[in-house]
This record gives sequence, structure tokens and C-alpha cells, in this order.
Amino acid sequence: MYIALSLHLLAAVIWVGGMFFAYVCLRPVAAQQLEPPARLALWQQVFARFFTWVWAAILLLIISGHSMIAIYGGFKGIGMHVHIMLLSGYTMMAIFGHLYFSPYKKLSLAVKENRWPDAGEQLNKIRKIVAVNLTLGLATVVVASGGKFLF
Repeated sequence: MYIALSLHLLAAVIWVGGMFFAYVCLRPVAAQQLEPPARLALWQQVFARFFTWVWAAILLLIISGHSMIAIYGGFKGIGMHVHIMLLSGYTMMAIFGHLYFSPYKKLSLAVKENRWPDAGEQLNKIRKIVAVNLTLGLATVVVASGGKFLF
């Protein structure tokens, strides 16, 4: 259990913490300091590195989460807070899948082709999607950590 829980927490911290850093810290500074071509190229490179870690985190979250559920005897042996965590986690994964395969891929192509207005449009879509996923991620952390006392 300690291995599954540790991997689960590390994966969640990497993903949610990465979104928090990017949205709250990096985004405002990049917008103030960089002209659009440099800012858009920066974001494309940041996402390329971060999204590799997100895919790994998603894999670890699924494997470790379902391992812990199995240790507790299956879905009947877990609390409501775990069911809520599963729903929000899989929702976040689906949202990330959309972000990765649509606006991120379009952003990457637009940056490669120096189509800065198109790249800016995709970055704006990504910003909105990350805001939603960050909110879900923070709420999931609250439910996961204190949910058994609430439900």
C-alpha cells in the first residue's frame, strides 16, 4: 500500500503542482516579459516537456489508484470520497486528452510554421482548459485528503 499511495501522491503533485506553477507563476511573467513569437515558442517547449510528465503521471495515477482500490477489496470497500476522486480524476484525464490532441497539437504546428495569431488562439484555449483542470485538480486534492471526514 505504501508504494501505491506514494506513487499516487507524487503523480498528483507533479500534475496539479505543474499546472499551478504554469498558470499562476509562469503565465503572467511570460505575458509581461516576452513578445508573442518568443512567448508562444516558450509555451510550446514548456508544454512539450511538461506533457511528457503528465502522461507518466496519468499512467501512475491509474495503476496506483486501482491497486489501492483492489487492496481495499474493490469498489465496495472504498468510501464515497474515493468514488468522487475517481470521477474527477478521469474527468481531468479526458480534459487533458482533448487539450493534448487538439489545441496543443495545433499550437505546436502553428509555432513551427510561424503562424503567431493561430498559435495565440490555441494558447488561449489551452489557458482556459488548464484553468478548468487546475480547479478540478485542487478540488480533487481536497476531496482525497479530507473527504473521508466529509462523506
